[in-house]
Amino acid sequence: MKIMKPKAVHEINGVIVGENVQRAVKLYRDAKYFYRHIDGTLEDDTVMYEVYHYTQEDDSHPGHLSWGLTILYPVTVSDECNMTRGHFHHDTECAEFYYGIAGKGLLLLMDKEGTTWSEEVFPGSLHDIKGVFAHRLINIGTQPLKVAACWSTKAGHNYEQVERKPFGYRVYQGTTGLEIKQEREEKDNDK
Repeated sequence: MKIMKPKAVHEINGVIVGENVQRAVKLYRDAKYFYRHIDGTLEDDTVMYEVYHYTQEDDSHPGHLSWGLTILYPVTVSDECNMTRGHFHHDTECAEFYYGIAGKGLLLLMDKEGTTWSEEVFPGSLHDIKGVFAHRLINIGTQPLKVAACWSTKAGHNYEQVERKPFGYRVYQGTTGLEIKQEREEKDNDK
């Protein structure tokens, strides 16, 4: 019997490595519109988060999966906690798992009517995200938030739906701790 090396390795204290592992970096210049206010103290090239993912080689078959890692850095934007862009799935029958590896955060969830709630994310937390719910990660700690994910290659990412109808709450690091504020109808993103 031939013994082969795995095609990818997820180093729990590191990242996913392998020949077909892809890495994307979201810089502040590309993420400014996520936040309530523009923060002039942040450099445009500040790394907000990284996403690593490995997809099964032939992703054209139903049932094939992707495995990913998001590293969300402990950055605030005018006191607003750092977050991912957030999305629905194009194929709402495709669910997703998130698994907390390091750090402290929130998984913000929203249904199509805009009802928003969250789950705590911490090392060992497991999150079953139904395909009909939008989801976004928020780092509420002082260390990088690392979350692994597994999803169908057919799920797709529908960012536009979240942009048209944003999550109902925003999370801030206030002077007395974490502050959760209800989202206003109109964004004030020019300050």
